[in-house]
Amino acid sequence: MPEWLSTLAEAVAGVRPEQLSRFLPPPGGGRQSAVLVLFGDAATAVQPSGPSASGVPAVSSAAAGSAGGPAPVEPEPYLLLMERASSLRAHAGQPSFPGGALDPEDGDPQGAGPLRAALREAEEETGLDPSGVQIFSVLPKLYIPVSDFVVTPVLGWWREPSPVAAVDAGETARVFTVPLAELTDPANRGVAVHPSGYRGACFQVHGALVWGFTAGVIDRILHHGGWERPWDRERSIPLDWHS
Repeated sequence: MPEWLSTLAEAVAGVRPEQLSRFLPPPGGGRQSAVLVLFGDAATAVQPSGPSASGVPAVSSAAAGSAGGPAPVEPEPYLLLMERASSLRAHAGQPSFPGGALDPEDGDPQGAGPLRAALREAEEETGLDPSGVQIFSVLPKLYIPVSDFVVTPVLGWWREPSPVAAVDAGETARVFTVPLAELTDPANRGVAVHPSGYRGACFQVHGALVWGFTAGVIDRILHHGGWERPWDRERSIPLDWHS
């Protein structure tokens, strides 16, 4: 893995659930699920020409080097996200990480089950090739009260990016990547305000408002990874911000 990601792996190795969210799994309850928090780096997606398979602009060999040999390429970390179809009953239209509920064949929810589920769901939803993903960490289980999901965030390194797109339009509206530089930009950050009274971190990126569970995990990853920049925590953004 690149050095910037190894630093994150070390930082989250001993993180506790309460350091990630105030919503923790109830004793013996909830539906076990997992999400894939997939990091890529545009510096590794060098193509002869055209866009890279991950949707991040490639670095051409001509631009990367000179007669003196290849020049070092600055890392351009990004996260893979998807937008759920607006027709779904739960979390309709929300940007999210790929993922879903564990199936019996995934195995033990307390063991490798969440890892298998995260990769399986990501393949089913985005078409990515799981063989190109290196799992490097698993965060503590968290809870989504509105859907009763107990979620295990599985962190992966996209060492060999593969083409991705919405596989089933009935479930996924689009698949996209977001540079960490955009997620850390204070101009893109705020606090989402839900009619129920919920308030939580959010990000305005790529024409979407990332909020809820996904934004909460991203917020904590930026914090523990040392990437967080000061931002206006009094800036409220309503969920109907488009209107």
